[in-house]
Amino acid sequence: MKKLMMILVLAGVLVLAACGDQGDTDGDETSFVAGFGVGTYEEQFREGILPILEEQGFDVDIRILSQNMQVNPAMDEGSIDSSVFQSTAYMEAINDELDMDMVRLTFAPGAPQSLHSVRHDSLDAVQDGSTVALPNDPVNQERAVRILEDLGWVTVAEDAGTTDFSLSSVSPAAYDIDFQVLDPAQILVSLEDVDFGIINGNYIADAGMRIADGLAIENTPEEHRIIVTVREEDVDTEWAQALKAAYESEEFEEYITNQSKYDGFILPYAWEER
Repeated sequence: MKKLMMILVLAGVLVLAACGDQGDTDGDETSFVAGFGVGTYEEQFREGILPILEEQGFDVDIRILSQNMQVNPAMDEGSIDSSVFQSTAYMEAINDELDMDMVRLTFAPGAPQSLHSVRHDSLDAVQDGSTVALPNDPVNQERAVRILEDLGWVTVAEDAGTTDFSLSSVSPAAYDIDFQVLDPAQILVSLEDVDFGIINGNYIADAGMRIADGLAIENTPEEHRIIVTVREEDVDTEWAQALKAAYESEEFEEYITNQSKYDGFILPYAWEER
């Protein structure tokens, strides 16, 4: 009986110790998990942001997901704490879809969409029946169509949405365009099959190409600029504020502006205000 009581006491001590250890990690504001799709924004973080944070004593775990569409669900389930890949408009659409509370922490250097072609070296080649590849998600598709609208190729209805955009809102203007709707990642590799393709800038940069070499480049509105995203409850944490400061820092600005691959990227407002 005494032996049984001793075992129970020891078990209780171990349980309390375990609970105490768990409590010590809760509320730790010097460590977090940063989530990314494969490519440009993860590279920017690893080479330009991570050294700043590590020098300040932060412990950062980088998690790379194979597709961008997996990033927000990962934040929803709590396996990552921040992300850099989406715009404000896209984030707000996902908040509604998944009942999340993500917010914009700050802006990141972002790649505008641009129109490219391997069949033609000039916009003058467009004609009725020309094929143009567009992204298949509503937010990026609306962005792409605005480029064509600015060129005068199409007309977009005044009540066309953003997060619920549909090609039914588009009608011919100067030309009757044949749209080919593809996954954003596939448009670059499908250029030989279409006359023109409008490509998200991160794919251009990842391919070692220059956005500035596009036949037309998006004049990106604020709602479509790339942002650093966190959960609302984390905005005021020590790590989130350090992350914000790092993206707005002169050190990170120097890293980006000294890399030719980022020529044509949209730079954060904080840098413009210095």
